[in-house]
Amino acid sequence: MELVVLFLVVYTLNVMPALAPPTWMVLSLVGLNSERVSVPVLALVGASGATLGRLTLAKLSRVIIRSRFLSEGTRRNVDVIKEQLEHRRAATVGSFFLYALGPFPSNYLFIAYGLTALDLSLIAIPFFAGRLVSYNFLVFSAAAARKHLQLDEAETQSYFGAYFVVTQILLLGFVYVFAKIDWRVLFAEKKLRWQRKQAGA
Repeated sequence: MELVVLFLVVYTLNVMPALAPPTWMVLSLVGLNSERVSVPVLALVGASGATLGRLTLAKLSRVIIRSRFLSEGTRRNVDVIKEQLEHRRAATVGSFFLYALGPFPSNYLFIAYGLTALDLSLIAIPFFAGRLVSYNFLVFSAAAARKHLQLDEAETQSYFGAYFVVTQILLLGFVYVFAKIDWRVLFAEKKLRWQRKQAGA
């Protein structure tokens, strides 16, 4: 029952578009406060819940944001990315796997992918595999660091909190840049330029 609740918590956090703590932090706190569940089991539950949650987030961004809120000009700009990814499927799979190996939040990545209306199954397996590896490493490392540094629970949470604030600020900047880049010019001319406003866009 404890693992079912953990799965639901992780799934819910990964459906949230912003301001949710990274899954590895949640798993680390659970692992630090409970010796009944092994790190591999925590990683498996976390990777499963995170993957399903992120796929749901991508689907919602497609159905709600792309269909109802994006202007025609912005959709055309995003479709340039879609065209490039369709011709680079292996690179897309590899990129999601490598990204999932790190401790970085992936909410904005899945929102952006959802806006392209590409097949979600393309990224499900590499993301799950990458998160499974990273969660094992990060949860084990968090437990080892706490034991080595002799941190109490309050100190551990403060370190996690600082990491969360910094990454959210950086990712908000990423979203702003992602929306402003003129992707057609970048891919066609290899030049970085802000997207220009178009009539009716």
